[in-house]
Amino acid sequence: MTSAGRRLRDLMAALDTPVLAPLVLDPISAKLAESAGFRAMYLGGGSMGYLTTATEANLTLTEMAQAALQIRAASDLPLILDGTCGWGDPMHLHRTIAMSEAAGFAAIEIEDQLLPKRAHHHVDVEHLIPAELMTQKIEEAVAARRDPDFIIIARTNACRTHDLDEAVRRAEAYKRAGADMLLILPKSPEQAREIGERIEAPLFYLMLGSVTSMGMSLAELGDLGYKIIVDPVTPFLAHHKALRLCYEALAKGLSDPTLGADYRDEGRLVHETIELEKLLDVERRTVETTRS
Repeated sequence: MTSAGRRLRDLMAALDTPVLAPLVLDPISAKLAESAGFRAMYLGGGSMGYLTTATEANLTLTEMAQAALQIRAASDLPLILDGTCGWGDPMHLHRTIAMSEAAGFAAIEIEDQLLPKRAHHHVDVEHLIPAELMTQKIEEAVAARRDPDFIIIARTNACRTHDLDEAVRRAEAYKRAGADMLLILPKSPEQAREIGERIEAPLFYLMLGSVTSMGMSLAELGDLGYKIIVDPVTPFLAHHKALRLCYEALAKGLSDPTLGADYRDEGRLVHETIELEKLLDVERRTVETTRS
């Protein structure tokens, strides 16, 4: 059976534009993303941290692996893991990679921030570790993988703490350490363009706003060497807004503003999304069969 990493690599090679992978948080969002036509997905630490109300700084590797098992049981699309800081030092990366591969992820993103990670990351206060330590973590991540197609993405936020030159220096060191892709978080579309012009390695783009925040088309980003583009937050914010408005309306005795009068229609769509008819068909042929 072809591994998830191999399928994601083949997808990148087959497409003329970058792979667009939206955030998913659970099986139902994975099914909806797949039905919308996406061909890869992203399990984001930031949004998962919001979902638990504890922030990404408190998420564990086993929590993310468990989420992946549930998501992959519902959808076979390649799933990319936001692996935060790898949950440890170079030695710990061996278990992180083993767990990530066992959970069926296609790729892991590892960033060069301080451990234990701090909630200040969510208000743009970054704490970078020495580049030498991050290089060792990438080297051990590469050494730990059993599947050579499992993709290791090295991330630096140095554009935000230092400057582009430092970010490029770090990225090139991580590439030499064996990273398959590089995520250099830009501060602007102009900086994203310069990153593409200066770095030859396959690049990973993390969208930190709406699609318009990229300032470029998918084709333009592809021409700059970006192979995967991820939206790590829009689906979660839409989820939060829909629930917030729903509960506010219910508390006032009003109809949900999103659903309106479409309760039955949306319920029918839920059944379609989860493929309820397939399960009903099994029951009709087995436990619900009338026997004389």
